[in-house]
Order: sequence, then structure tokens, then C-alpha cells
Amino acid sequence: MPLFASAGSEHLGTVIGNECSKIEGFEHLGDIHGQYQDLLRLFEYGGYPPSANFLFLGDYVDIGKQSLETICLLLAYKIRYPSKIFLLRGNHEDAKINRIYGFYDECKRRFNVRLWKIFTDCFNCLHVAALIDDKILCMHGGLSPELDNLNQIREIERPTEIPDSGWADSDRGISCTFGADKVAEFLDKNDLDLICRGHQVVEDGYEFFAKGRLVTIFSAPNYGGEFDNAGALLSVDESLSRL
Repeated sequence: MPLFASAGSEHLGTVIGNECSKIEGFEHLGDIHGQYQDLLRLFEYGGYPPSANFLFLGDYVDIGKQSLETICLLLAYKIRYPSKIFLLRGNHEDAKINRIYGFYDECKRRFNVRLWKIFTDCFNCLHVAALIDDKILCMHGGLSPELDNLNQIREIERPTEIPDSGWADSDRGISCTFGADKVAEFLDKNDLDLICRGHQVVEDGYEFFAKGRLVTIFSAPNYGGEFDNAGALLSVDESLSRL
């Protein structure tokens, strides 16, 4: 599947593993989790491709009732406008996770298990991180104690499954946590300004951490019908100013 295996383009800063040039601003979106109608509202607010450039941080499927509509629309946009939309991989773009949290059952109920396996092969080819103009590092979850420099990300061979690694056991029983000290240490060492990540429900849809050097973006409002959170997108202009 060469399209998904080479998700970079000539327009978005640098997508890890590919050489790219600058674009003039982009819209940055976090977790969607099958909330298709909310995805459409975000497009109405931020503009539809190709009128705007989009970078998604992963977790397109599971939890919500329309994971298939969500991921199919995003992949269709990627095929139609490859230099305008970029899809990173979240922890739910993994067979071990979406086998449990709804995507497998949705594929099986509405179509067949073979379709789920095709999506699994696609997800295994997605990039795990993007670097915007050598200053903003974007990924789904965050940092790992095994991550020392960006070349380690560039050297990840795809297709691949998601590894289990992180700083310390989290209260969710999976993944790991890291503190502001590790954010500052990693950014300073790699000459970066900001980490932009998703993965975590935050009340206002966005939340800054580590003195503004890390931002969490979550784009699924009223997540799963169980939370009273807002959904957000992050706009960054051509000067890398947050809007």
C-alpha cells in the first residue's frame, strides 16, 4: 500500500522519514474516535480540504458509532489531496486495541472481518510522528524513555505494530506518564519549541503543560457520551504562531 507507506509530501514542514518544505499554516486535530458528525463540524469550522491544511494526531476509530465513516472520509481526503491532509497513528490504530474497543465489531457487523484486517494493514503503515519546520514535534501519545533523538523516529521501519514503552505506569493501567522536566530536557536537546499531542481527554479540548511547551489537543466533544468536554483544533500560522 504505497500511498499510506509514504504519507509525507512536499508541503508540511517535515513528516518524519520524508523530506518536505514549508506550508503556510495548518489546522491540527486530535482524537476523533468515530464521532463522525463532530468531525464534520470541525471541518465546517476550520475549512474543508483543500482550502486548509490538516494534521491529525491519531485515534480515528473505536468508542464512537461511526468509525468507518470517519476513517474512510479521512483516507479519501488523503488520496484526493495528499499534500493537504496528514494522518498520524494513534494507539487505537492497532489491532490489539481496536479488536476490543469497537472497531472490529463495527467492521464485522456492517461488512466483514476481512475489511478490519485490511484496515489493520493500513494502520501498520501510518507515520507515528511529524516535525513542523524543525520546531514543532507532533505525535499521538507523547515521550518515551527510549526516545532520545528524532533519528530514532526516522529509523522506524514500517509496516510495524505499536511497541509498548514509556516513562512510568499510568493510572489507566496502560501506556506511561512523563513530567515537565522530561519535556524540557527533550525539547532543549533536540532544539525544538513545542510538542503537540493528543490521546488524553481534556476539559476545554486543549490544555498546555510544561510552561506552554507541550499542548494536548482532543477533538471529540462529549467523548463517548460520558464526558462533558469540548473538542478543539489548534491553528498554527506560517510564522509558527499559535492562533
